[in-house]
Amino acid sequence: MRTRPIGTGPFKLLEFKPKEIVRLARNPDYFKPGKPHVDAIEFSIVPSRATAILGFVSGRYDMTAPYGVTIPLLKDVKAQMPQAMCETAAMNNSTNLIVNRDMPPFDNPEIRRAMGLSIDRKSFIDIINDGQADAGGVMQPPPNGVWGLPREIYDTVPGYGPDVEKNRADGRAIMQKLGYGPDRKLKIKVSTRNHLLYRDPAVLLTDQLKHVYIEGELDLVDTALWFAKIARKDYAIGLNTTGNGVDDPDQTYFEHYACKSERNYTGYCNPEIEKLFDVQSQETDIEKRKKIVWEIDKKLLEDGARPVIMWNRAAICMQPFVKGYVANVNSVYNGFRFEDVWLDK
Repeated sequence: MRTRPIGTGPFKLLEFKPKEIVRLARNPDYFKPGKPHVDAIEFSIVPSRATAILGFVSGRYDMTAPYGVTIPLLKDVKAQMPQAMCETAAMNNSTNLIVNRDMPPFDNPEIRRAMGLSIDRKSFIDIINDGQADAGGVMQPPPNGVWGLPREIYDTVPGYGPDVEKNRADGRAIMQKLGYGPDRKLKIKVSTRNHLLYRDPAVLLTDQLKHVYIEGELDLVDTALWFAKIARKDYAIGLNTTGNGVDDPDQTYFEHYACKSERNYTGYCNPEIEKLFDVQSQETDIEKRKKIVWEIDKKLLEDGARPVIMWNRAAICMQPFVKGYVANVNSVYNGFRFEDVWLDK
């Protein structure tokens, strides 16, 4: 599929050089008459995001990768290229803490709870995303998400409310009961993918864990190895990001929280909550379904299934002559057909 795709969409694969370039050509047999509008697309594979941005600013590229410009990098783009057309969008992508529940001492729910209580979510949003990210539960938060937990419910979940110092004091009390303290810290490795979207928040996470006597050492994992590593639970704790294919509870719950799902990286399993997955899926009344979804969301947060840190936003930048591209807010994976894009030059 990666090297010889059939290509029934608006474009067909012309050339693929791993780690270098992907070239696509217009599909003359595309089922939508008159589309796509451009003859070809070239995706240059640039490992360094800073180098990719420099290429865009210098005019080498017509647009950045969708959601490829972080909020701090966006300032650099606008400073160097004021005429660039940039749009910041929600991604349906959350940064979260994953914990291997089968590995001692993290099989102790009290330690997992203390870790969750250490997190200051506002500081993640302010430092990593310059304030332009969202706090939320398991489902993408409103206004971009349809099913997200209302703030008045979200704030009542232990560890998610605004009183960070109280949360951390409760976390330290838990750790002290377990024999940890300033002179006896729990030393761990914090694994994360060696990618900008993961690295920066992982550094901040290791710093915040110190507030509950946990001393973390960052373990950077190559992208090619990351997902296989966490799928086989070859980690203790990790900083992960979760991108959803669409903003719908069926996709999110069954993929990430069902007991036997391969994408349930933490090994969380609660059969009683899982029964509600089917109940909400069968409910045809949207408002009634939302109430069930909110109940599930709150229980997953309370259980520490996969503590959500923040919901990310990023930008897409285009040269002024690129027209017709629409940023999707319901998934980082959508908006890649490019069938409506055209060049005004």
